[in-house]
Amino acid sequence: MRGGSSGRTDSTLRPALEHLVKGIVEHPDEVRVRFVDARRGARLEVRVHPDDLGTVIGRGGRTARALRQVIGSVGGKGMRVDIVDAY
Repeated sequence: MRGGSSGRTDSTLRPALEHLVKGIVEHPDEVRVRFVDARRGARLEVRVHPDDLGTVIGRGGRTARALRQVIGSVGGKGMRVDIVDAY
């Protein structure tokens, strides 16, 4: 998602992912989603309150996998979703 499509990605996918994550955590005011367009490709970094990290990852990574699948289907196969544990 390089070039002209990164603006669409930031304005569309970032708020969508933020909305999804805020709906499942106990501290929605502390959810941060950042768009990063790096050499290795575009990605969305999700940061949550430390108490919500397990909720966002889910049992066996199921919730994280589901979030990645939804964003990947909307944003294309090149879009990565990273859940960052450093708050």
